[in-house]
Amino acid sequence: MDQGTRGELISRLAEAIRSVTAAHPLRVAIDGPPAAGKTTLADELAVVLRAQDRDVIRATIDDFLFPRTQRYRRGQYSAEGCYFDAHDHAALCRVLLDPLGPGGDRRFQRAVYDRDTDTPSSPPATTAPADAVLLFDGVFLLRPELIDRWDLRIFVSVPFEQTVDRARDRGTALAGSNADAAEIERSWRNRYIPSQQLYFATARPTDHADIIVHNDQLQRPTWEVRPHSSIHRI
Repeated sequence: MDQGTRGELISRLAEAIRSVTAAHPLRVAIDGPPAAGKTTLADELAVVLRAQDRDVIRATIDDFLFPRTQRYRRGQYSAEGCYFDAHDHAALCRVLLDPLGPGGDRRFQRAVYDRDTDTPSSPPATTAPADAVLLFDGVFLLRPELIDRWDLRIFVSVPFEQTVDRARDRGTALAGSNADAAEIERSWRNRYIPSQQLYFATARPTDHADIIVHNDQLQRPTWEVRPHSSIHRI
């Protein structure tokens, strides 16, 4: 286990990416519970990689959601619905992960869904350079349907109780309403945390991660490279 500044963590993750060689774009999963800091971490890493002249594709699981009627067909607070019904994994593989993987033509789309309008989205396909890096953040990325599609697997770990606090603070800052904070907490405790517990029990994501980032102290994170990982020690 190593500990350092935020900048040192991002630098070490960039080194890990450079240590992985592939004949196709490198597909990096940045997994973890909601409000763990996955999107921020991926964005920070993208800045560093681009400064090193690496072509970076940024994408997120939120752009591969099913419509609300399907996501919530088991109920607004269903953990099973969150885990099984929320994301279109077949489309994710078809338009993004497989085209960038072995034997793919590198023509990809970074979204199939528009969350603002709750409608399908079909942005123009783009061709990735062979040495591009896909930084893909989201929940449930190391589940069986997706596990073999990643060339590097990062898991951002934060205690569940801390994710509740972060989500409540973020939501209150945006909406300024105690009612919104109460609804956020209810959603976390009844839907999001139980769905993560289901994920851990069935998919054991940290067992499959190459790198685990312990992100409870944002400016003093700790990280570890798992023993099974083929990444050079960083």
